[in-house]
Amino acid sequence: MKYGLIGEKLGHSFSKTIHEKLADYIYDLYPLPKEELSSFFEKKEFHAINVTIPYKIAVMDYLDEIDERAKAVGSVNTIVNRNHKLSGYNTDFSGFLYLLQHNNIEIKNKKVLVLGKGGASKAVIAVLRHMQAKQIVTVYYKESPGTITYEVCEKLHCDADVIVNTTPVGMYPDLQGCPINLEPYKNCKAVVDIIYNPIKTRLVLEGEKRNMIAVGGMEMLIAQAKYAVEIFLNTSIAEYKIDKIYKELLFEKKNVVLIGMPSSGKTTIGKELANRLQKDFVDIDEQIVLKIGMTISAYFEQFGEDDFRDVEQEVIKEFAGRNNLVISTGGGCIKRTENMMYLSMNGVILLIQRELAKLVVGEGRPLSNSTTALEKMYQERLPLYLLYSQKTIENNTTTDYAVKQAQFAYTEIVKKTEY
Repeated sequence: MKYGLIGEKLGHSFSKTIHEKLADYIYDLYPLPKEELSSFFEKKEFHAINVTIPYKIAVMDYLDEIDERAKAVGSVNTIVNRNHKLSGYNTDFSGFLYLLQHNNIEIKNKKVLVLGKGGASKAVIAVLRHMQAKQIVTVYYKESPGTITYEVCEKLHCDADVIVNTTPVGMYPDLQGCPINLEPYKNCKAVVDIIYNPIKTRLVLEGEKRNMIAVGGMEMLIAQAKYAVEIFLNTSIAEYKIDKIYKELLFEKKNVVLIGMPSSGKTTIGKELANRLQKDFVDIDEQIVLKIGMTISAYFEQFGEDDFRDVEQEVIKEFAGRNNLVISTGGGCIKRTENMMYLSMNGVILLIQRELAKLVVGEGRPLSNSTTALEKMYQERLPLYLLYSQKTIENNTTTDYAVKQAQFAYTEIVKKTEY
């Protein structure tokens, strides 16, 4: 390995894609068990590497020299091998600084809560000090020197202005995880989650619901990678490339989620849309049938709707956490808020709208087996479809027209995305 990333679990890292957009080299992901860390550094068989959880502090013991900023931060995420002499740097500092400044998050004279006390939190705290935060409070899940518990935090620091998550809570596949309940923090103006997978964690979504500035960690990931490449290759890269790669990565990694009534055309449109966007197609109902081993109508008859919705939620959670998909959902997925939370983490949600008269009655659909049932369902569900969708795609003429609408809508939504 010449260039790459070491860490304990790297299966869903975006770093390879980012580095290979920034530089003309092959960037390898190198999962490294703790017991192999020493031998890895004894061999020194690399040109330059990045370091992620949980080794940002541990690697410092193997370095010949450490940059002054990295020393001040107390962790290293970038290492260069120069004639078998290992030099350590920290580009998380510059990456997090970029994230705050680019999203206009004010820190000066503000009270900031930092969730977690690992290597990532050290760079975050160093930036907050640099930006002259009035008070920085480190919050940890148990009593520990220099930190307070979440219970104490809620009692004493509900007036916090900014909350930053540096823990892995909420990282894929733990989509339902949220490190803190935002409800008591009425004064909070911004939440920052340095997790980038999913693109929007539950914490970010909870912040958005409360009209806070709510930012995920992908921009920080790209920014710190840009600064690392500059150290790797002793070069300079224009700052605008961070935002350019951010938009490119969103377009590549985000899912398109199609919601709408049964027989509205989600599957037909979804397959062609996936082909045009070069994404994989997933039909949630098909995946449910594979999981339950029978038709959906038979499952309804045997176990009832509540049990079916439990299975549907499990399947949606599984695929919502993945990237670069076009997902066709069942018509009733909007009946559970959890489903829509999961789908919005990585997805742009589009409503496929078809005139009621063009919808199909029956054909194995247990909840639309008569015209009356279909009409009632349409009236009940339409407000929810409109609530959760970011754009409505009309499917009353040709499939090609609907697919073109959906492709344009997805492109425009991603282009305008700001976190």
